[in-house]
Amino acid sequence: MRLGGRRESTNVDDRRKSGGAKAGLGIGGILLAAAIAYFSSGGNLGQAINAGFQAASSSSSTTSGSTYTPTAEEEELAKFTKQILAGTEDVWTDQFKQMGKTYHAPKLVMFHGAVSSACGNASSSTGPFYCSGDQTVYIDLEFFTTMKAQFGTAGDFAYAYVIAHEVGHHVQNELGILSQAHQQMAKSQERQSNQISVRLELQADFLAGVWAYQDNKMFNSLEAGDVEEGLAIASRIGDDYLQKRAQGYAVPETFNHGTSEQRSRWLKKGATGYSLSEANKAFELPYEQL
Repeated sequence: MRLGGRRESTNVDDRRKSGGAKAGLGIGGILLAAAIAYFSSGGNLGQAINAGFQAASSSSSTTSGSTYTPTAEEEELAKFTKQILAGTEDVWTDQFKQMGKTYHAPKLVMFHGAVSSACGNASSSTGPFYCSGDQTVYIDLEFFTTMKAQFGTAGDFAYAYVIAHEVGHHVQNELGILSQAHQQMAKSQERQSNQISVRLELQADFLAGVWAYQDNKMFNSLEAGDVEEGLAIASRIGDDYLQKRAQGYAVPETFNHGTSEQRSRWLKKGATGYSLSEANKAFELPYEQL
């Protein structure tokens, strides 16, 4: 990506050097985080997430007084993260203005090891997550190294996709979509709840693609191969791919993030200029047609 001279967001709280917080897994962990837990658990994706919740509940509340010194590479990732967040601010402010709405940008917390959020305590193993309780994206930048090791793919746009996906959940929150979906999930049986979750995740993938397309229109930010980086990581975080990798077969009724094909397709839709109104189809189409 071409980011030279781009501004850095000021909506960032850097907590990496402030020492440890309560250890545990937050309730906002997303696709990539669940995938990592999934690999280590050997079970299905839902079980991996539930195991994380149980671990959080039983974990001790000991804290560490040690400080952390980021590497030069991580400092570059911090700058990159701030620039991508700034890009999402610019794009979504403009998109909301076109809808006659006002966009309230999320905060982003960079942490190391563990962090406390309005959604609970989280450890690095949770991965990047969005907490609607405090309208904040949380990320341990070491996750990008883990992502490269676990999924065999990396690159600046792949990293940007992770951030833009989480901001996509904030956009859903701003539009009232997230709260409605969560209310429906709370009243639904597990299978239906999983399907609603898939719809949310595919829509967030689409919104990440919309950001990429609009950011490129504003700043000529995309280079050859960038979108392909995003599609590569999207194809490796589909529920079917992850389940087959861990246990040799997939269980569709347990999917809660979408298949590799779905995730890649919805990201590509947004990244290739589909109208923002296309996002509504994530909840309008019959589940089998997503």
